[in-house]
Amino acid sequence: MFSRMLNALGVGGPSADTVLDSPRTVPGQVITGQAHLQGGRSEAVISQVVLSLVTSVEAEHGDRELHRVVARRAIRVLPGEVVSIPFQLAVPWETPITAVGGLWLPGVSVGVRTEVFVAGVSVHDDLDVVQVEPAPGQRKVLEAFGQLGFRLRGSGVDAGRLPGVRHEPGYYQEIELVAPARYADRIGEVELTFVAGEHELHVILEADGRGGGPLGLFHATHQAVLTLDWPALIGAWLEEVASEG
Repeated sequence: MFSRMLNALGVGGPSADTVLDSPRTVPGQVITGQAHLQGGRSEAVISQVVLSLVTSVEAEHGDRELHRVVARRAIRVLPGEVVSIPFQLAVPWETPITAVGGLWLPGVSVGVRTEVFVAGVSVHDDLDVVQVEPAPGQRKVLEAFGQLGFRLRGSGVDAGRLPGVRHEPGYYQEIELVAPARYADRIGEVELTFVAGEHELHVILEADGRGGGPLGLFHATHQAVLTLDWPALIGAWLEEVASEG
């Protein structure tokens, strides 16, 4: 009886070690790996093993679950036994970007959380950090800002919805870009938000401190995004914003 109680509290019970096939991904892809269950001091029946993709949202809202799968149910694990469970976890199109060209963006994180439940109680909770690079169309837009002389400052994930754009999760990422010298006195920063779906990408731009000014709204299919002249499109919007300054 005491042993069963300890297991229910996670003391001497089963644990898990999740190994990702790759810690790097992009929105719209799939993360694969295996959850290795390690038996504890006594036999245990694991009610379920849950894998979820989570991101950090502004402090008062905590972590936000992007996608979850139940990898396995009702698993009997003997003392010291290792049971490996393969899994696939979709990376939603609106998953925040955490790195660009291998450089981490400060202020945002994404990870795979593994939870092991015994008798409906979580006895193991672990998080493996995932590096989310931009999808090809998103990368094209970011490269255009680089060509125009902007530099990345940071990023954050805010709870809420964006006006005029349909998106499901109830959160959105803002990527902060510092303007080059020729715009610095009139613009300062640009906040870039991607709202992506299976078929198209929305690009939303806002000049820092100019909520009443023109909002940059662009959208196209993922294929068309790759063919557009983004430096010209963004440059024209910047000139419009600067002229109203």
